[in-house]
Amino acid sequence: MDKSIETKKEEAVSRMKRLGLPQEMVRQFEQDGYIGISEPPVGAFYWAEGEDLQHIRNFEADYNALVYVVIRSFTTIGKIDSYLYVSNYPEEWEYERKLLDRNTPSVYVYNHNAPECSELGEIGIRRSIEGRLLQEW
Repeated sequence: MDKSIETKKEEAVSRMKRLGLPQEMVRQFEQDGYIGISEPPVGAFYWAEGEDLQHIRNFEADYNALVYVVIRSFTTIGKIDSYLYVSNYPEEWEYERKLLDRNTPSVYVYNHNAPECSELGEIGIRRSIEGRLLQEW
């Protein structure tokens, strides 16, 4: 069953609040559809645009999902973006919320240096001093 974009957006807003993301970021996602990218070292937020936004939209179309925030990391294998998203399967949402509460959300990891190595999985996250999101593992 295909869940509507509005239902997914409601779930995404709930998850953003659950993560304690800045109110302005939640509001701009909810009202205008802006997706924030949290980038190290302190997790400063930038709005996804250009090529970044195109990669997000491609993932959403391929997986019928809704991305609500991206955590960018610079690793030994290059620049990666972890997309936190709402899946198209409401029966899995409760489990996905539990993962979020454990700071181990389900994500799609986009590998900028080797896109063919991008994959679904889980990551460990933490909050910076400013309350932004950073990837731990």
